[in-house]
Amino acid sequence: MRLYHFLEHIGIFIYIGVSCIFLLLLSSCTVNPSTADQITIKIESVTDGSLMTPQTIQMPLGSTVQEALERANISLGILDRVIPPLYNEVSKDMRVQIIRRREEFEQKKNLLPFEKQIVKNLNLPEGEMMLIQAGENGVEEITLRIIFENGKEISEQVVKSVIIEEAVPEIVMVGSQQPFTTLPIPGHIAYISGGNAWVMVESTAERRPLIINGKLDGRVFLLSPDGEWLLYTQKADEEGQINTLWAIKTDGSSEKPLYLEAKNIVHFASWLPNSKLRIAFSTVEPRSTPPGWQANNDLFFLDFSENGWISKKNEVLSAQVGGVYGWWGTMFTWAPDGSQLAYSRADQIGLVSITEKNLIPLLDSNPVQTYGDWAWITYLSWSPDSKLLYFVEHHKQGEQDTEGTSPNFDIAAIPSSAIPVSLISQTGMFAYPSPSPFIREESGENGYMIAYLQAITPEQSQNSRYQLYVADRDGSDKQLLFPQEGMPGVEPQNIVWSPQPIYGKITMQETQTSSQTTEHALTIIYQGDIWLIEVKSGKARQITADGLVSKIDWK
Repeated sequence: MRLYHFLEHIGIFIYIGVSCIFLLLLSSCTVNPSTADQITIKIESVTDGSLMTPQTIQMPLGSTVQEALERANISLGILDRVIPPLYNEVSKDMRVQIIRRREEFEQKKNLLPFEKQIVKNLNLPEGEMMLIQAGENGVEEITLRIIFENGKEISEQVVKSVIIEEAVPEIVMVGSQQPFTTLPIPGHIAYISGGNAWVMVESTAERRPLIINGKLDGRVFLLSPDGEWLLYTQKADEEGQINTLWAIKTDGSSEKPLYLEAKNIVHFASWLPNSKLRIAFSTVEPRSTPPGWQANNDLFFLDFSENGWISKKNEVLSAQVGGVYGWWGTMFTWAPDGSQLAYSRADQIGLVSITEKNLIPLLDSNPVQTYGDWAWITYLSWSPDSKLLYFVEHHKQGEQDTEGTSPNFDIAAIPSSAIPVSLISQTGMFAYPSPSPFIREESGENGYMIAYLQAITPEQSQNSRYQLYVADRDGSDKQLLFPQEGMPGVEPQNIVWSPQPIYGKITMQETQTSSQTTEHALTIIYQGDIWLIEVKSGKARQITADGLVSKIDWK
């Protein structure tokens, strides 16, 4: 037993001795971390083209370039570049380059060359030229951001642009007189040609320019009930705006139009019937995405005077969603006697209560699925006695049609009972039913007709061209007026009636005598020109020849 314990103690001593020897050997193999784990790198910095004194530092293995710069007490500017990137690990004999950058801002003034505009005038002989307005260059101030790298300019970028003086276009009037027959007309015909406003007074030969700036967008273009004023919109000069609303006298007594301090008007602005210099309008909010706006579906009244006074906006309807596809907007239409204001939107037709400042729905409609960034809203028009509201009704294609894809569109009317009556079927979505003024019938009573557009391919009326028809007020006795069969159809548009009968000279071949007859007429744009069409005779006459007409009104 004693021998056993003796051997056990000797084993312990041997184990301890071997362990100590192993530890001594291990310690002798370990190198000082301050020398063996360090690597040398060089940091170079270039400022304004001059190489600064390089720095040589030692860094532990596994360090990043960022940590090396911090050890070297080197700070970086926002624009400075480092090669290799800050997140890279350092390596032996690595060369780190710091490229210093700086920026400067500089302002310059540039000339804005004026544009040259040519305006055709049917009153001048063809080819004759007349300078209407001399051109003047504008001035633009730009702010440049210039980047320097190692003292050398590497980039220049425009960061701000402000127009100090607008360029004034040179406007040259060129004669384009054509051998058209001069026609007497009651009242005023105003039209847009090439973004400019013109007016004819009492005769198709008596025409003059009202606004020649090329900016009219045609969103609003309406003569006042007495024809003495023109209400219109033109493209906005400020970025972030769609357009602005203006008015000008048609007799030429005022050279400068009046800005009505209203903007972003896409769907509606109109004169109030039986009111002097009072208008109503609705607005949108501009958007960068299609269709370019978000409708407010609001309504305002505004008064102004000839000397430039403008009232505050009177809100009738506050901004609202506007039902299905409300982002597109709402249309409004005054009854001729001013007693009622109708509205139409993608899913509903109704009346506006001016006193209660709310909407009174009359008819829910079937919204059309256009598969595009636009919504279909029916055109509304009142009968001359303000008792019937004409519109285009979209019918479902069977009870299972819930998608709004039916191609069926009819002209209908809403009487005082508010139960719609279908009048003319399968006209197409852009029929634009337009009742005439009162026409004295043979019985001595006042009647009226309806002009409308008939789609040549009703099943595809969205892309179809149309023909101009007239019918009795109940939709009977339909008659094709223009263009005749075999000619290209017209583009969808509002139809404009003469406010009063026109007077034409009819020659009687049999007796070689002449007589005067009254004839109601209407105007339409065909291939960029105005055509005047007599209803009874069906005679169509072209009264402009520049091919640039985009809008008409007749009062």
